[in-house]
Amino acid sequence: MFTVGLTGGIGSGKSTVADCFAARGVPIIDTDVLARESTASESPALEAIRATFGESVMRADGTLDRAALRRRVFSDVDSRHQLEAILHPLIRHGVERARERLTAPYVLIVIPLLVETAGYRDLLDRILVVDCSEDLQIVRVMARSGLDRDEVEAILAAQAGRADRLAVADDVIDNSGTPEDLDAQVASLHQRYQTLGLGALP
Repeated sequence: MFTVGLTGGIGSGKSTVADCFAARGVPIIDTDVLARESTASESPALEAIRATFGESVMRADGTLDRAALRRRVFSDVDSRHQLEAILHPLIRHGVERARERLTAPYVLIVIPLLVETAGYRDLLDRILVVDCSEDLQIVRVMARSGLDRDEVEAILAAQAGRADRLAVADDVIDNSGTPEDLDAQVASLHQRYQTLGLGALP
């Protein structure tokens, strides 16, 4: 199946763009959703996280304290790499299984850390980057999450920079305008990807 990888920095609007494609009937595989599923209660990944990071990232009811884990991994590179080593093989397997079950001209895989991990490039036919200024990213994340500016900037610093993402892009959506502008860009790309996907069918 023709496969498009969707990526972008935090607050760039990846979920909004994915929703616009989904509204057009495009199947979406979201690696963040797979990550949450893989860390459900009593899962092997959750136990590995507990063993690696200790009780400080766990809640009293035995579930993962995602906020505590986020603070840990975005303040320490080694911790982030340890978490990636636990989760990424499981997420990759989940992506492959989900894609095998689909029938459509193309599929969109949302991969926030596509540039950072480089672990999905062999699955992708094109890379779509959602782009906007870092200032706009910060404003959006602060508004939706309640994080302060320093916390958001720490997350941005841990992610690939804007230039790095744009360097790997086959296609770019500028998400600094109106919802109408965004939807028009999605509509154009959807038409292109359908054509490419249908052309790739045996």
